[in-house]
Amino acid sequence: MKTSMLFASCLLCALSASAHPSDVADGKTDGAKTEASSSNPKEESPRKTSRLRIGGYGEAVYSRNFYSDNVYRYTRPGDYKNDPSHGRFDIPHAVIYLSYDFGKGWKVSTEIEFEHGGSGGSHEQEFEEAGEWEQEVEKGGEVELEQFWIEKSFCDAFNIRAGHIIVPVGLTNAYHEPLNFFTVYRPEGEATIFPCTWHETGVSLWGRAKDWRYEVQMTAGLDAFLFSRDNWIQNGNHSTFEFKVANKYAVAARVDNYSVKGLRMGLSGYYGYSMHNTQPHDQEGAGKPYDKVKGEVLIGAFDFTYNDHNWIVRGNADYGYLGDAAEITRAKRGVSSNNSPYDKTSVGKNAVAIGIEAGYDLFSLWHKLKDKEQKLYVFGRYDYYDSCIPEATQTRYDYTRRQCMTFGFNYHPIEQIVVKGQFAKRFFTHAYNDEPSVSLGIAYMGFFL
Repeated sequence: MKTSMLFASCLLCALSASAHPSDVADGKTDGAKTEASSSNPKEESPRKTSRLRIGGYGEAVYSRNFYSDNVYRYTRPGDYKNDPSHGRFDIPHAVIYLSYDFGKGWKVSTEIEFEHGGSGGSHEQEFEEAGEWEQEVEKGGEVELEQFWIEKSFCDAFNIRAGHIIVPVGLTNAYHEPLNFFTVYRPEGEATIFPCTWHETGVSLWGRAKDWRYEVQMTAGLDAFLFSRDNWIQNGNHSTFEFKVANKYAVAARVDNYSVKGLRMGLSGYYGYSMHNTQPHDQEGAGKPYDKVKGEVLIGAFDFTYNDHNWIVRGNADYGYLGDAAEITRAKRGVSSNNSPYDKTSVGKNAVAIGIEAGYDLFSLWHKLKDKEQKLYVFGRYDYYDSCIPEATQTRYDYTRRQCMTFGFNYHPIEQIVVKGQFAKRFFTHAYNDEPSVSLGIAYMGFFL
């Protein structure tokens, strides 16, 4: 997610809520428990018993949606108000993590993710056939190499990582494993407008000093032709080719602070160009209609996690800006043939996502259950997000502006396992039908070796 070698972050979860996933992958965790059970950044790193680490995380989900799944339910909501409910089984994520410490500060890590239990396909432009686009798909879902990097560690405060890495912009990307959020699926605000989990090929500098952790990255830029009305820049990090186009570049950064016991606060951001970052590279140059269109993407995000006194509270506020949104919309429609991989919908100038959730461990009230280290969190969550805030010259689509209320539970029979249940209701303006749902899920996160 739309997740993470950071199975390092597995350690994150299997290790610590206060540690950044990158720290976990490096064995530089701040604790030895999941976020649901500890957020003490002062704890010592666990003693290494092997240079090889094998781990993973995964989720299985059932949902019943009490609203129409017709593709026209937002354009003609009255026609689908009384449609029957529909159910779904899903494997949102199943991840295998491998890491090996070569010694002398050198380490390699990989993470392979199976999304929705399937495998994807790829687009290909056959120039021998007049540039016709072809696509092969065997099954829904995706199989992705979400992380593959080689790292040299000089000290706790300075490390260099190169390869395919997680872009830790926003709360969900930085802490995306299933024990790091209460909802059955990943929180829908950030998961709607950002790539989730956001992974790119590039170089990262990161480190930790006392109560501060930082990370600075340079990666390939996003592809503006894959932006959309419903998901803003979410699909912009994808490539339908056998390589990632990198005509343009971007920088991302994150800073986390752990000064207050039980509290982590983070700021993250992203800046890069997205136009002229696709194939063929023929929309830039003298006389080209979109030569001066840059498609600047600018994101600012704040997030926090509080874990103490049997409470876990998490929150995020994200704001995104896309320059030349109207021009990008026109350009996309001009190059998008029926079988091209590009998105034809308009894309907004801005997007926003705000979310907060709070859960209390009821089992903390009973000593016998507390002594067994079982936990039962009852939680509530609120999300507000809008994936398409248009320029003045663009059409406004009110259904992209949504609110969602979620209530449920997380039961931890042991530290590495969680059983989740929830009732959620998505609210729109009066013109659209609300969307209630019920979901159940089970997830794990841990190291096997």
